[in-house]
Amino acid sequence: MLNVLKMMLGIDESDTSLDAKLNWILDSSTSRLKILLGGIEPPKELQHIVVDVSIIRFNRIGSEGMNSMSVEGESNSYRDDDFAGYKDEIQAYLNVQNESVEGRLRFL
Repeated sequence: MLNVLKMMLGIDESDTSLDAKLNWILDSSTSRLKILLGGIEPPKELQHIVVDVSIIRFNRIGSEGMNSMSVEGESNSYRDDDFAGYKDEIQAYLNVQNESVEGRLRFL
């Protein structure tokens, strides 16, 4: 995932100067998604959410805690929840998981 994140951020793959920071952001995003999934490790189908949220998080470095910013006519606004745009997708995944579990028998 690190290579995909670097590509999306326009960072050359051979540039390792930000790898520690990017890996921390990826780990943090993965952990937060895991919580939203109820403790399930994020599957490959949802890895794009980890990358997208990591990009959002990387771009907010230095702007933590801000809701909006305006500089020389350009304004940016930030969501409180980086996963807000993915809630429907996460819920759809959870719904499919719940449907596939229902109706099974387990013998112990």
